[in-house]
Amino acid sequence: MRRLLPALVITVLTVFLLAGGLASPAGAHPMSTSAVLLDIGDDRVEGEVRLPLDRLSVAVHRDLTRANVLGADRVFLKNYTAGHIAAAADDGRSWGVTLGTGSVRTIDGTPHLVYPLELRPPDGQVTDFRLRYDVIVEELLTHRIFVTVRYDFDRGILKTDDAETLGVLDHETQSLDVPAGQGSWLRGFATTAGLGIEHVGSGADHLLFLLMLLLPAPLTAAGGRWRAAAPSARRSVVRVVHVVTAFAIGHSLTLAAAAAGLLDVPSRPVETLIALSIAVSAVHAVRPLAARGEVLIAAGFGLVHGLAFASLIGDLGLARGSLVTTLLGFNLGIELTQLLVVALLMPSLAVLAGTGAYTAFRVGVAGVGLVFSVSWMLERAGLTPADPFEGVQTWLVENPLLIASAVAVLALAARRPALVRLRR
Repeated sequence: MRRLLPALVITVLTVFLLAGGLASPAGAHPMSTSAVLLDIGDDRVEGEVRLPLDRLSVAVHRDLTRANVLGADRVFLKNYTAGHIAAAADDGRSWGVTLGTGSVRTIDGTPHLVYPLELRPPDGQVTDFRLRYDVIVEELLTHRIFVTVRYDFDRGILKTDDAETLGVLDHETQSLDVPAGQGSWLRGFATTAGLGIEHVGSGADHLLFLLMLLLPAPLTAAGGRWRAAAPSARRSVVRVVHVVTAFAIGHSLTLAAAAAGLLDVPSRPVETLIALSIAVSAVHAVRPLAARGEVLIAAGFGLVHGLAFASLIGDLGLARGSLVTTLLGFNLGIELTQLLVVALLMPSLAVLAGTGAYTAFRVGVAGVGLVFSVSWMLERAGLTPADPFEGVQTWLVENPLLIASAVAVLALAARRPALVRLRR
């Protein structure tokens, strides 16, 4: 018995390790799943169907490869897939189902056959509907299909982070309800406004450009230099309004034109020009380039910033909703962010402008803006691999209240000696 015990222990351990070794790959490589992605529109639902080739092969009893799914088996597979998809309104009326041209795409390391999908209601008005889908699962009991809404303007689903998984279909559950008629244009409008706020609020380049334009706002240009202007709250407010309005007009024009498809400019030169706009406005903050130059710079380079805003709308597919509502909402978000920046910084800048410390502060901040802009230009033009100041820029963007508070404290500290002299 004593001789058998070590052998028994070794045998048990060997079986345990083999079982663990065989089981771990199954856990590391879960079975392939299908996906149905839906984009909800006003008169149709678009999207795509993703079918893993390994599971599809089992379901149709054919050896499928990247070549034959787009060749010899192309018509068969498209007819098979279309025959297992249906949609119907609450009153039972069937929707039209159309599959586009298939393609093979690697998703999560697995080849998938991908079909563009279009669902059309009979009356041309998208409302809640029931989706029936049993591709693959009608043959393969263990298969799963994830159904996800990745775009629905009226419900505020506009980007990948907002995507909503409606449910999972399998052999037992082959249909589900799609809430396509819920929400309202107001919710979509509010969401696009939030995207405008998020885009500008998290964009160090847009914020820095605005700051560079605000620096000389409390001053006046004379003899090629900036000089302290006579104290006038009204005058400072008017100049800030002119700057913000000029920028708004500039970016609104190109944003609307690009979103409507009238302009199409590659992103790299646009981003490089945005960096250049910061450099020009930083130089202007040190020495005036022209009388009321900040207004001209805001309007001119606002056109460039509008192209960058439009690229975001294009990347997110926001134009699939109401284009007018999208533009208005997104623009509102941009303007609200600008006004918030002005409200946080302009009072302190106006106070500082009346002290001897403002020259050093203005030149110092403009110098930082110039360094950042040159670094961005080099990176965006492909001349350097990375921006060495990215960490600092991220910290600055993530702590706006701390920065505004620091400027306010500096303004009060610089103003205090002047108040003491006045009391004497």
